[in-house]
Amino acid sequence: MTDYVTDTHALIWYLQDSDKLGREADIAFEACDRGEVTIVIPTLCLIELIYLQEKGRIPRELKKTLDEHLALGLTNFVTADLTPAVVSALETIPRDLVPDLPDRVIAATAKALNLPLLSRDRALQRSGLNVVW
Repeated sequence: MTDYVTDTHALIWYLQDSDKLGREADIAFEACDRGEVTIVIPTLCLIELIYLQEKGRIPRELKKTLDEHLALGLTNFVTADLTPAVVSALETIPRDLVPDLPDRVIAATAKALNLPLLSRDRALQRSGLNVVW
């Protein structure tokens, strides 16, 4: 199996054990739980989690639990920083297809790492990236 990059909503739905998570994405997260693959979390996803907490759209415990698991190494998740390679890849994500900057940064992270992206976002699916849902 291959490793993956997750977008924010896929990560949230995984953490909430939601049925909104697509079948293939769910399989990827389950493989991560078993230690068979690594799922990369762009740091922008962590920022979006804070933003969504502040707006009351997700429970505060969600990010806190994720942070604890990351700090203690209890998961096969890793974080990916915004690097010059991601910035360069951002220029190749068509703005007319993916107008939302956070989505473009997350997509650019997947592209820079040459990994499939776990996302339900239709704009990302049309962008030519390897998107799994």
